[in-house]
Amino acid sequence: MNAEDLRAVLHDIADRAVAFRETRADAAHRPLCSYAEAQAAFNAAVPEHGIALQELIRELATLTEPGLANMVGPRFFGWVIGATEPAGMAADWLTSAWAQNAGNAHATPTVSACEEMTGRWLLDLLDLPRQSSVGFVTGATIANFTCLAAARGEVLRRVGWDAEADGLFGAPPVHVVLGEEAHSTVFSGLRYLGLGAKRVVTVPVNEQGLMQPGEFAKAIAKLDGPVIAIAQAGHINSGGFDPFTEIAEAAHAKGAWLHVDGAFGLWARTCPDRAHLGRGLELADSWGVDGHKWLQTPHDSAYAIVRDAEAHRRAMLIAASYLPEGKERHPADYVPELSRRARGFATWAMIKSLGREGIAAMVSRHCAQARRMGERLSAESDIEVMNDVVLNQVAVRLGADMDGVKADALTDRAIARIQRDGVCFVGGANWRGRQIVRISVISANTTDADIDRSADAIISAWRAEKHANAN
Repeated sequence: MNAEDLRAVLHDIADRAVAFRETRADAAHRPLCSYAEAQAAFNAAVPEHGIALQELIRELATLTEPGLANMVGPRFFGWVIGATEPAGMAADWLTSAWAQNAGNAHATPTVSACEEMTGRWLLDLLDLPRQSSVGFVTGATIANFTCLAAARGEVLRRVGWDAEADGLFGAPPVHVVLGEEAHSTVFSGLRYLGLGAKRVVTVPVNEQGLMQPGEFAKAIAKLDGPVIAIAQAGHINSGGFDPFTEIAEAAHAKGAWLHVDGAFGLWARTCPDRAHLGRGLELADSWGVDGHKWLQTPHDSAYAIVRDAEAHRRAMLIAASYLPEGKERHPADYVPELSRRARGFATWAMIKSLGREGIAAMVSRHCAQARRMGERLSAESDIEVMNDVVLNQVAVRLGADMDGVKADALTDRAIARIQRDGVCFVGGANWRGRQIVRISVISANTTDADIDRSADAIISAWRAEKHANAN
């Protein structure tokens, strides 16, 4: 393909991207086709002959767009995911065009230098220990996995076992202590690392899903040998924060490694009116946090942050004779991949675009909008907000005056109606024995008017389901 043809294709893609994004505010906040319909649309034999790139792009867009959720829309509250803002998206396009395998500083010095500088920015913004290392990974699952791999290696090293060299066969058992409502990605990381999802010691939590510090101290005091403790910044339903100062004190008295799953909640540290929620989490040994949540980067962007950079590097190092070493920072030394895209550029672009002030203002605005949503919904006599809305999460119980089984069934139908109507998109979850509507306010595009419009849509759907059930 010559330069002119490539330019024409990329201009076409740019036009399509702009056209897609500029219609999102008024588009339905749900896919327009089902999975079965999407399967049928894509169903075809292997092509025997290639087609022109422009035709290919047209076909891809035609097949794909009907089955896309409106995740960049201003009323998408289904999961805690950002809206991929223009600065990060543009940097990501360039990243694809540059086509760099971002593992080694000698091959791609600017990739590594950008990640190193952006990592320093992240430590500053999140107010974490400045000596920490930062690995640029895909999401919170791999961020937690990477940090827990460093933790596993270090707590075993302290008792004379080299997990990186000798594995876990015959190793002293590693105890893991966490809250009984820890996020599923933490359990995934424990499974991947051979630590087991069922071998954990669970600590009772309060009504907001947060560990009770006295119970944590009692649980960890009973353990002997290597221990990893895991706390949470931003409970998936309540948005609440574990009491880090007390947990850190008990963990470190036992010689435990303390990890914080802070996929979205860690960003509260950037915001003066929310930073108090994360007080004490800087005392931990590692932290996992997403960029594609509150920082609004494209997906495939998260950070594994480890206070002990050597423990981090020991756990992740990939060595081979054909890979130059030296004193430079090699991106692959801090993530479980050798071949990967240059993720740091999109993060650099979003921080440069928003600045400290813009990030803080966005977090503050979303937290205020979550409170607004809670107030609007709880004004309805039989709708209850179950959580203290301290961050961006709103956990809503429909039919607060009904029998639980009946209310749960109606709640499921109300969620389906809300999604079908498409004014906004919300998800459901089971929490504290009840089916709830779970609302996550985190899109950079959400306005107060979107909150009000969405609250009206939720209330309207609930009333309609109650009326249909009564008849």
